[in-house]
Amino acid sequence: MELSFWEAESFIGKPDVLIVGSGIVGLSAALHIRAVAPQYSVLVVERGPLPSGASTRNAGFACFGSMTELLSDLRTRPAAEVYSLVEKRWKGLQKLRNLCGDANMEFEQLGGFEIFTERDRRAYELCMEEKASVNQALAPIIGKKEVFVSVPGKIAGMGFSGVENMILNVSEGQIHTGKMMHTLLLLAREAGVEIINGLGIAALEDQGDRVGVVCENQWEFSAGRVLVATNGFASRIFPQLPVVPGRNQVWVTRPLEKWPVRGTFHYNEGYVYFRNVGNRLLIGGARNLDFEGEKTDMPGSSDIIQHELGRLVSDMILPGRKWAIDRKWSGIMGLGETKSPIVEKVSENVAVAVRLGGMGVAIGMQTGEEGATLIMR
Repeated sequence: MELSFWEAESFIGKPDVLIVGSGIVGLSAALHIRAVAPQYSVLVVERGPLPSGASTRNAGFACFGSMTELLSDLRTRPAAEVYSLVEKRWKGLQKLRNLCGDANMEFEQLGGFEIFTERDRRAYELCMEEKASVNQALAPIIGKKEVFVSVPGKIAGMGFSGVENMILNVSEGQIHTGKMMHTLLLLAREAGVEIINGLGIAALEDQGDRVGVVCENQWEFSAGRVLVATNGFASRIFPQLPVVPGRNQVWVTRPLEKWPVRGTFHYNEGYVYFRNVGNRLLIGGARNLDFEGEKTDMPGSSDIIQHELGRLVSDMILPGRKWAIDRKWSGIMGLGETKSPIVEKVSENVAVAVRLGGMGVAIGMQTGEEGATLIMR
């Protein structure tokens, strides 16, 4: 199917910059380009009806790493690299808050709690041994002397079962993911960014002066420069990139009666996470039970993970309480051997800003701006 004259003239045109993907990274890149170079026309195309890879399907955690996650990273990566990435996440969160406004995305800094059961006793002991050094490294980044604090006294009031210890990240928060993305889309349109949904990109060819674009529906057009910001779906366009999709399965319950829990929670090195959404419980993750099976960019669920999420709700989080699932979904992350994003050119006029390592809310703004700066050189 070919573009009509009217479609080509009024909707596609010949954009100076094409951005593939309308998630946090893509929209922040578009906003940055319009701010620093308003003479450039920017077109954002999105394969789905919504930016639904991870940006509208995440759990709404405004976090930068639980204690056990940071210690795991420090065992495998240089400390300077680990804390540099934490700093990018933290700065990215502040940029997101400043751009969207806390009220517009229901940001609440309620703290992030990491929970430890009897089985996790040694992990908790290691955290306590390293807490002072980690807090010392984080202090100049976060601006607080103690970011991680042991708070076992708070466990009793939360109604959990089998939880022995808990560490609080005082600087962690939560957001309403849908309202965040709605705000970013409004800001992009107000800035003069053209956004087209339902248009997937099949191939890109850098022709020297412009980039040829072939769409999945066989439309063809060209753009001056292209930034691919499709995170976990990046390998569909560039199979050579070291980006592996990672599916996360998520539930949210119906409203619960008199549930006292407020905040975000991490368990098992962050592979399981849960939080309150008003008086509902949101829980997700557990992909560590089936790493290979969850290396997919297809939505869906698996019995082993669904069973584990249900077990954790019934046995640990809401023991003895009635609960029912209101909605299930899955989101696709972009992962790799390291957690650092890939922001690089694949040709003179084509760049990528992908592989957010499951921290898209935190690092998405920063990655988008870096990608925009790179493609404008």
